[in-house]
Amino acid sequence: MCKHILNVQVAIRAPCCRRWFDCAECHQEVSDHPLRKTDEMVFACKKCKKPFRKNMKDYEEEDEYCPHCDNHYVLEALTPEAKLGIETGDLRKDARVIKDGRTKLKTDPNSIFDIDFSDHVG
Repeated sequence: MCKHILNVQVAIRAPCCRRWFDCAECHQEVSDHPLRKTDEMVFACKKCKKPFRKNMKDYEEEDEYCPHCDNHYVLEALTPEAKLGIETGDLRKDARVIKDGRTKLKTDPNSIFDIDFSDHVG
C-alpha cells in the first residue's frame, strides 16, 4: 500500500532494478539509485492483479484502462493530509518562512533593557 498516493490503481515495475513499486517516491525511499526513464512501462493492475505493458510514446486516452479488467487506473492522485499545520494552512502549499512581526521597543524610558550602564561603572 502506497503512503504517497492513496488511490493508486497499478503497481509499476522499475526498469532499473525490475522491482515493483506503487509510485516513484516509493522507489526513491528504498533504492540507492535514481529511477531510470523508459518508453515502455510495465504495470500490474491492483484490481485483477494481471501485468500489462504500455508504450508511453504512443499513449492515448483509451490506454488509461487496464486491458484485462477495464479498471481506470489513471486518476487524480489522492495524497495524505499534512499532519502539521499553521494558521495559514497546509505547509505543503505554502512553505515560506513566517516573518516575526514583533519589533524591539527602545522608546520606553522605564525599560530595564535600555539602561546605559557606562555612567554607573566606577
